[in-house]
Amino acid sequence: MSLYEILGTLETGFIFGIVALGAYLTFQILDFPDLTVEGSFPLGAAVAATLIVAAGWNPWLATLTGGVAGFAAGFATAMLNVRFKILHILAGILLSISLYSINLRIMSGPNKPLLMVDTVFTSFEGLGLPGYIINPIFLGIMVLVIKLLLDAFLATGWGISMRAAGANPAMAEANGVNVGNMKLYGVGTANALTAIAGALFAQIFGAADAYMGIGVIIVGLASVIVGMSILPSRTIFLATLACLFGAVLYRLAVALALNADFLGFQASDVQLVTALLVAIALIAQQTGSFRTILRKGGRK
Repeated sequence: MSLYEILGTLETGFIFGIVALGAYLTFQILDFPDLTVEGSFPLGAAVAATLIVAAGWNPWLATLTGGVAGFAAGFATAMLNVRFKILHILAGILLSISLYSINLRIMSGPNKPLLMVDTVFTSFEGLGLPGYIINPIFLGIMVLVIKLLLDAFLATGWGISMRAAGANPAMAEANGVNVGNMKLYGVGTANALTAIAGALFAQIFGAADAYMGIGVIIVGLASVIVGMSILPSRTIFLATLACLFGAVLYRLAVALALNADFLGFQASDVQLVTALLVAIALIAQQTGSFRTILRKGGRK
């Protein structure tokens, strides 16, 4: 792999690191399997791209607005589960399907190109460095800030209540925690992060597309599973760091697999490679292979 390819992989890895943080919040903290991200990722992209292109909004404000739209989508999913007792997985599927049509309406078509318009990344063009260098640096700093903010939130009283609601709902309820509200705001926050990632993804690759959410849930879960298998931790700080590490490692593994000619993979096989990596990570996690490798490495 060339330096350009490695830096491009880091760009994508950092963006999906934000998705991984959202997946960690729903799957690990709240124990809420959420499939809404398949729709909220392109929702953030659609909202941001439309506001930038059609309304001439500042790209930073458009990106944040995309995050707000993602929060609303996640909140609606949790509402179906909490208020109307619809199974969480089914609620996520329902919202994801509906968001496909909503995204088409927002963009007035299947995609929205971002050509000859300012994006969040054009803010750094005056620094004298090419985009393929400055963009990964900016995204790395941004994802680190989001990680630290999430860590700080989960250490607050509200965050501890959310962790308790996911770990033991009955005990949390007995101690005065409104488990339903924790799900509403937790799932909403997770999808806000996913939508922001979608908005950034669209801006860095030049277009928003209604189909860009396909497989996002697998990417987020792969990042969490791989990261926490290699860097198991009981602390929030290290757990979120493991998710980011897993997102970057996952993207590097995909890039290496697609660039290894002897494996025979093509660019169209990215979903197959993703499924194989997740399966390998799950098998290794169950058998303890990662820990064995790390333990042997530590003895050298």
